[in-house]
Amino acid sequence: MSADKLKKVSCVIAILFFSLGMTQEPDARTIIQRSVEANMRDWEAAPRYDFFERDLDPEGGSKTYEVRMILGSPYNRLIAINDRPLPAEQQAEEQRKFGEMIEARKHESPEQRQARVAKYEKERQRDHLFMNQMVLAFDFKLTGEEEINDHSAYVLKATPRKGYEPPNMEAQVLTGMEGKLWVDKTDFQWVKVAAKVTQPVSIVGFLATVQPGTRFELENTPVDKGIWMPSHYAMKSRAKILWLFTNKQQEDDTFFHYHLAETTE
Repeated sequence: MSADKLKKVSCVIAILFFSLGMTQEPDARTIIQRSVEANMRDWEAAPRYDFFERDLDPEGGSKTYEVRMILGSPYNRLIAINDRPLPAEQQAEEQRKFGEMIEARKHESPEQRQARVAKYEKERQRDHLFMNQMVLAFDFKLTGEEEINDHSAYVLKATPRKGYEPPNMEAQVLTGMEGKLWVDKTDFQWVKVAAKVTQPVSIVGFLATVQPGTRFELENTPVDKGIWMPSHYAMKSRAKILWLFTNKQQEDDTFFHYHLAETTE
């Protein structure tokens, strides 16, 4: 084979290998690593957005709030009950309370503001820690691909990881759960997470055991370029307290109309 022909064959082989590398699907570990990076960007961006939240009452009905970031922490202003706008008189009352809250925050002492914002950040850190612990608490297996909520997603099965040590009470429940994770193929964002308790989990420090039947779901949606935020969260918990009494709780919240937070000075 001549030198020219050998060079051409080498180029074709190189292009072929490059193309195969570009089209190769990532494995579960790579998908999870990239999703963690995406989640971090979302978490850092969250305080920049205002949104609306609709909470279902387990006994029936709903309440809708406008959630606004005001000088470092959010404020929930009630705007509707059972999907109906508030009567004019109640709207005026909610607007009055909103205005008073803004003025109060404007006139806080540095110590008061620091304490308020710190409380909000502590809650954010707790929620973020729980989501990060999900990655550490499970082994993930790529099982296929699905279209979900108008997104092409990788589907991963999550099973308890042997030897996982939860760092706090909230994470203890993960040791008895298994779940499913849908990760967007383009942005590597979590489109949906669904997990359920499959075996009783004793909560250290409390005379309580989380029972099978406890489950939660989280769905996310894109709100800006490269940024996703929660669109729906649902939770049902079942716990046995003192091994005698069963406590049941549930939550169902929808989040929508995300937009950059208005500046309030």
